Amino acid sequence: MAIHENLLGGPPPTHLPDDPGPRELLAAGTAPADVAAKYPTSSLAWAQLADDAFERGSVVESYAYARTGYHRGLDALRRNGWKGHGPVPWEHEPNRGFLRALHALARAAGSIGEQEEYERCTQFLKDSSPTAAQTLG
Repeated sequence: MAIHENLLGGPPPTHLPDDPGPRELLAAGTAPADVAAKYPTSSLAWAQLADDAFERGSVVESYAYARTGYHRGLDALRRNGWKGHGPVPWEHEPNRGFLRALHALARAAGSIGEQEEYERCTQFLKDSSPTAAQTLG
C-alpha cells in the first residue's frame, strides 16, 4: 500500500460520499423542489433550485436556495473530516452540489449588492476548487 504525502503541507482533499438519489432524480427530470423535499440535505438539489430561480430573474429566491445548499454542504463537509479549509475537488462528482451552491451564493450575493459576501464566496470557491471556479465561471 502506497502512502501519499502532501508535500505542500495543507489538508488533504475532502471527498463527500456519493448520494446518487438526488442526482438521478434531477437527471430524470424530477422537479428540483420535489428532489429537495425528498432529500433536504442535498446541496445539489438546492443548487439546482438556485440556478433555476436565478435564470428566471428571482435573485433573492436564488440567494435563499443557494444559502441553504451552501450550509447543507458545509455540514456534510464537516461530517467528512473537513476542518474549514482545504481542497474540495470538482473532479469528485459528489462535491459538485456544494461547489455549485457556493458559486450560486456568490453570484446572487453579487447581484443584490452584498459585495463582501460575493468576494468571500468567490475566493472560497477558488480556494476549494480552482477547476470549479473556472468551470462555473
